[in-house]
Amino acid sequence: MVTQTSVLVGIIGKTNVGKSTLFSALTMIPVKIENRPFVTLEPNVGIGYIRQTCPHKTLGLPRCDARNSICIEGNRFVPVKIIDVPGLVAGAHEGRGLGNKFLDSLRQADVLIHVIDASGSTDPEGRPVKPGSYDPYDDVILIEREFDLWLTSIIKSDWSRLSKALDALPLSEAIERLSQRLSGLSIKKNHVVRALEETKLSGSKFSSWRDEELQIFVSSLRRISKPTIIAANKADIPEAIDIIKSLEKRLQGRIMVPISAEAELALRRASAAGLIKYIPGDRDYVVIDRGRMTPAQEKALEKIRSFM
Repeated sequence: MVTQTSVLVGIIGKTNVGKSTLFSALTMIPVKIENRPFVTLEPNVGIGYIRQTCPHKTLGLPRCDARNSICIEGNRFVPVKIIDVPGLVAGAHEGRGLGNKFLDSLRQADVLIHVIDASGSTDPEGRPVKPGSYDPYDDVILIEREFDLWLTSIIKSDWSRLSKALDALPLSEAIERLSQRLSGLSIKKNHVVRALEETKLSGSKFSSWRDEELQIFVSSLRRISKPTIIAANKADIPEAIDIIKSLEKRLQGRIMVPISAEAELALRRASAAGLIKYIPGDRDYVVIDRGRMTPAQEKALEKIRSFM
């Protein structure tokens, strides 16, 4: 197993939407999974892999000499560090729920995976409800706002002093200084430059920014420095079909991927047990040892196949 990696992927979302199931499916690390709020009480950390076509296949080479990654049948699996934090609720940036203590675990995240319950079967507090009875669009807005407010609180802690110091510098030096101040959040100079351009705030004094303008800048900075994929979990539940279609219309321009973390975890475990051949990311699996399968396992795998 390869573990050397410099990329950190953070898994976020409200409580009880399948974040830990996804984490376990990606890392094969067993974690506590239950259908109730706040099962995860501490961040889970592990190594997952990004699947790409192996360069040796693209270049027509006879074999692969992978270093710090894995090659399986022409597929290169590049390691990334993954952190799954306890679920967030409204007011998390102020300490509600399990609070900003766990948001702090995401300071160095380079990419975020925002897990939502696409079946609409968990309410705002993560409690189970009838599938299709809750609109997860609200979660997308709420969770990202909580993240932005937490990020703003960090930047705002010494903004009065810092903004005046930035005003005294040429813009290029001010950007360099601000970038250094934000480096602990895995925010780089080019992120700051792009956020200033996007918000059209580069022409104004930093000390003149009102709270509203600082919030707009921080939201832009978060989108640029921590690109987010929306993982529409529980997409294998029938009610998810219409919900996902509605989300695609309202979240145009966003990357949203329908998934079933539970199905992926079942495939990974069946493969590890030698029951099937399955390479993560494949569109199908091959049964290796049907004789060792129980009728329930066989039925479950066939149901998963219909979703794949």
